[in-house]
Amino acid sequence: MRAHDVTQVAYVPDAGHAHLIDLSIDDPDVHSIALTTEEEGVALAAGAHLGDARAVLLMQSSGVGNCINFLSLMKNGQFPLLTLVSMRGEFGEGNPWQMAMGQAVRPVLEAMGVICLEVTEPEDVGPTVEAAATMVFNAGNAVAVLLTQRLIGAKAF
Repeated sequence: MRAHDVTQVAYVPDAGHAHLIDLSIDDPDVHSIALTTEEEGVALAAGAHLGDARAVLLMQSSGVGNCINFLSLMKNGQFPLLTLVSMRGEFGEGNPWQMAMGQAVRPVLEAMGVICLEVTEPEDVGPTVEAAATMVFNAGNAVAVLLTQRLIGAKAF
């Protein structure tokens, strides 16, 4: 993200993104913004673009459901959007409340015009985020990198 001049990191606290959140908070050149709900991050990304800045939205798959209506802003306003989504409700999930949205993430995002790139192996995270950032900041797309439970692990309950 540094290579793409991302200077704003919007997030709802999430264990799947904890390391990246901590790195962004510790970086004096990055504005880390804790959100009360994920759709605020969609609006923040649009505002960043209008202000000639670049943002990334970090969220868990359950937060995608909160963003559905706001994604129309990105689509209709032709704003770029980069989001990294830590997935729940898939491989090894033990919490039944995570299943519905976890299974709906890809179809919902794609229905709203968001390109989804899935990561299952650690060595693919960097190249996939790099590809997504290029697709967003050079070509003006909305792209979600889905960090699967095969990659980040399922939470034990």
